[in-house]
Amino acid sequence: MKVVSVLNQKGGSGKTTIATHLSRAFQLAGHDVLLIDSDPQGSARDWAAVRDEQPVPVVGIDRPTIERDIKAVSHKNLIVIDGAPQAADLAVSAIKASDLILIPVQPSPYDIWAASDLVDLVKQRIEMTDGRLKAAFVVSRAIKNTKIGAEIKEALEGYGLPVMEARITQSVAYPSTAAAGTTVLDAEPNSNAAQEIRALAIEVLQLIE
Repeated sequence: MKVVSVLNQKGGSGKTTIATHLSRAFQLAGHDVLLIDSDPQGSARDWAAVRDEQPVPVVGIDRPTIERDIKAVSHKNLIVIDGAPQAADLAVSAIKASDLILIPVQPSPYDIWAASDLVDLVKQRIEMTDGRLKAAFVVSRAIKNTKIGAEIKEALEGYGLPVMEARITQSVAYPSTAAAGTTVLDAEPNSNAAQEIRALAIEVLQLIE
């Protein structure tokens, strides 16, 4: 079983969009996937509930016992955790349960600065596990051909963690498919959005396999 957590303690980073889409991408690639919603607001659970024939199984664990509770679903070969914003105890629990932490960051100075506390938590855990835990930034909600979009990679690399090559851009396809409880992979499989999700999923699988 491999566990990928999508964490950012700042709201609005595109965390749930990435978590739901990665879960579906892994599923379409043949993995037995479970999405865990650890956000008390339950955004991923709300997303799943919209669609009657929801292919992605979602459960809520919004208490700081994720690393223990997850053992009950160890028959799944891939688990994605949609982290909770502004909840350090839930973030620590998700970090302890994980093989890989993805930190989505919007290309704005405020979002880059806000990642600092989470990066400190992740780095402490990397040290404690002798580097077994992996972590990387994902540029999220990027606007194409903007100066800040080009500069963000360099700014994030200053934290000492890698930045994924695949980027998630700002696109109406994400909220419009979320409203239907689906993903761009299902509704618009040939779109640029679907291509960037598939590229991110491939990069993630390469890191954890």
